[in-house]
Amino acid sequence: MISNISVENAVQAKNQIEKLESQGLSRDNIYIFAHGDEREEDIADALHTAEVGIKEQGFFRSMKNYVVARGNELRSQMEAVGLSKEEAAQAEKELDQGKLIIIARTLQ
Repeated sequence: MISNISVENAVQAKNQIEKLESQGLSRDNIYIFAHGDEREEDIADALHTAEVGIKEQGFFRSMKNYVVARGNELRSQMEAVGLSKEEAAQAEKELDQGKLIIIARTLQ
């Protein structure tokens, strides 16, 4: 199961992540996305959430993301953790508005 949550700021993100944790999800299965790469890293580090890497994307997709535009990279990463192309495109539009996207997945 994949949860896709849009929030306005890091405080709301922290609250949502704590809520997900109280439902039994591990922070290793919670990802946070921001349009700005540095903002995303800072918030993920502060909230101790997982980062999308080779494990989720595979080697070739991961390498490709180093040379594509940030929007393409974000959509690719969101798809790698479970969103459909359409869901990733919609989530990226919300990122364009300055929101944060939290994606939580339960392993089945």
